[in-house]
Amino acid sequence: MPRPFALPDLGEGLTEAEIVKVLVNEGDVIGEDAPLLEVETDKATVEIPSPFGGRVASIHIQPGQTVKVGEVLITFDDAALAPSGRGGGATLPKPENDDRFQQGRPTPPPRREPAAAGDVSPPSTTPAAAAATRGSGPVSAATRGSGDASRGPAAAGARVGPVPATPATRRLARELGVDLGTARATGPGGRVTDDDVRAATGGAERRPVAPAGQAPERGAIAKPLRSVGVEPALPRFEQWGPVERQPLSHLRRTIAERMTLSATLIPHVTHFDRADVTELDAIIRRNVEPARERGLTLTLTSFLLKAAALALHEHPQFNASLDPAAGELILKRYCHLGVAVATERGLIVPVIRDVDRKPLIELQRELAALAQRVREGKATLDDLRGGTFTITNIGALGGTGAIPIINYPEAAILGVARAREEPVVQKGRIVPRTLLPISLTFDHRVADGADGARFAAAIVRRLERPEQLLLEW
Repeated sequence: MPRPFALPDLGEGLTEAEIVKVLVNEGDVIGEDAPLLEVETDKATVEIPSPFGGRVASIHIQPGQTVKVGEVLITFDDAALAPSGRGGGATLPKPENDDRFQQGRPTPPPRREPAAAGDVSPPSTTPAAAAATRGSGPVSAATRGSGDASRGPAAAGARVGPVPATPATRRLARELGVDLGTARATGPGGRVTDDDVRAATGGAERRPVAPAGQAPERGAIAKPLRSVGVEPALPRFEQWGPVERQPLSHLRRTIAERMTLSATLIPHVTHFDRADVTELDAIIRRNVEPARERGLTLTLTSFLLKAAALALHEHPQFNASLDPAAGELILKRYCHLGVAVATERGLIVPVIRDVDRKPLIELQRELAALAQRVREGKATLDDLRGGTFTITNIGALGGTGAIPIINYPEAAILGVARAREEPVVQKGRIVPRTLLPISLTFDHRVADGADGARFAAAIVRRLERPEQLLLEW
């Protein structure tokens, strides 16, 4: 019986993907969990594994094609046996005996609860994880029949059915020898997270959620944002001369939509300042060679990350998101910072997690590896989501300053330009000092100008005293 495989649900807000590469050919016999396709969605290239095994009868798509969620990509023929995608043999489940199939199609995803406005990036569940949540994605032998994570935390024993988890979490579970079916699920929709896997080993405690501070006023009325209406039609530019129309790439279209969303919903305000980084620049220059011997390229960005993370502890309203419908400010008690990386395809913002808890050397090493994955197009969706505050450093490209757009739904973004040696008056004498221009753009709904000035000053203070920055974590 033919089995069509359709593009799975990619998460809320994502309705299509661009086919990058087809990894199988018609006539191939593949197993469950074998690599099937590479697709580009939400700034990342993601590998989609096969939800079942069998012979590839027909391929309905080709590289470069944009497909919608639910559109059939590949049709399989039934086979009594097919090799496992990761090696070894596996008996194919029959549709009537496996709830992952209904008339040859993956079961529809369960109804989601409304997403919290504090989620920093648009939900970007990997296709594999989304498929697993529906019960149609790749499920390991240990996971299959281990439990239904949608029923919440298990008091004892294993769950029954597929366990929702991202490929990265599954990989971590394999490395730590954890059975996902027995892990307590605390993620959205009953998903098992990395922290759940670590907690299952007994070697790491979950980070307690700090109190959110001052409680919202009782009786506050939620007021939704107003619509900006419909864009007016463009004039016919052909009447004035020849034109050329170029279709937007998937990445450029995503950037355009997100920037429009941010500029439309958030009232931006920008505060400018300059930091005297003479001593910091000297430290970096003195340690370039020692760092290179350790396989590191020491850069200013890692110091910026550390300074911003520590300043966010003092000014938590900038490490937050506004929920206008609920009339609440969502303060995030974690510090995951995004770093804008320029690529040939466009601007991409990968995220470094727990910046406030990591030493500078570890931050520099992680930053270099993450930037390389992004430039090579190998960043995962997990690399690109969960950020709470963004830094964009255009110093290498020149310029004296910039006003960046906030990465919605974050509350602020730090822009950094090129540091220059300038004459400065100190104790009545003119001396050369290296000054770094910074610009803090923030959401005026969550903070006032004085708040922005204090936050920027907290970042400047740490950059100007690098010896303290090296000791704080």
